[in-house]
Amino acid sequence: MKIAMLARNPDLYSHQRLKAAAEERGHELDILNTLRCTVNIASHRPTLTYNSQTLPKYDAVIPRIGASITNYGLAVLRQFEMGGVWPLNESVAIGRSRDKLRSMQILAKHGLGLPLTAYANDPKQAEEIIKAVKGPPVVIKLLEGTQGIGVVLAETMSSAKSVIEAFRGANVNILVQEFIKEAGGTDIRALVIGGKVVAAMQRTGAADDFRSNLHRGGSAKLAKITPAERATAVSAAKRMGLNVCGVDMLRSNHGPVIMEVNSSPGLEGIENATGKDIAGQIIDFIAANAQDGKTKTKGKG
Repeated sequence: MKIAMLARNPDLYSHQRLKAAAEERGHELDILNTLRCTVNIASHRPTLTYNSQTLPKYDAVIPRIGASITNYGLAVLRQFEMGGVWPLNESVAIGRSRDKLRSMQILAKHGLGLPLTAYANDPKQAEEIIKAVKGPPVVIKLLEGTQGIGVVLAETMSSAKSVIEAFRGANVNILVQEFIKEAGGTDIRALVIGGKVVAAMQRTGAADDFRSNLHRGGSAKLAKITPAERATAVSAAKRMGLNVCGVDMLRSNHGPVIMEVNSSPGLEGIENATGKDIAGQIIDFIAANAQDGKTKTKGKG
């Protein structure tokens, strides 16, 4: 197979592992800098160029689109889809996952466990939304944040109101969520491939940080998840329409609650914690499922 990967940094662990796993299995994988792709829009002839050269025909594309270039990356991915290239994750599904509010609304609609969450545009409603999530304390998140950036724990009513008012005053969209104290600064990431949880790790935040992101100095170890956690992760991936994703959950007193569904999960932490060849499993899934033109949306929506 000939596979394209959309990624800005070819040297990242995840990208090198996927390339190595593909080549070990006899496939060819090209890492394309997403920002160097040009979308050429013409009636009945959707094409892409890369560094001013027309791209060859690929059998599949792995989108590893950075959060800061989501809109442009999705436009490029849609062009691949319109050309009949099979995407590991489709553009519509990635777009859902990158919009925290939309993803929460979709998961809530299907009855999946979530922390109490509120969203309002008027900073004058700060106290109302804090009380709606049974706070303080509350967790305040930027809608566009990633890797724990733009996530604030406000422990008092006055501090929570100040943070909300400051964010809204800067015209930044935020979510306010209940603080799951019993999670103790740890979460579970379950990695789903093709509707199955293939690995899970427990992440623990640094001593002075309630966030468990590995990029923020957290640590990870192999996790044994419950049937409820496994079912939650699988259902979340299905509802978001993602073939591959990391589902981040907290263990609350009322069962697993989903914090995020990540459409481009990093592989280093979970491979090191579990000892599993996740990259190889992703490539095997692509080889088994990629078919020309076999996309649900073909770039629509």
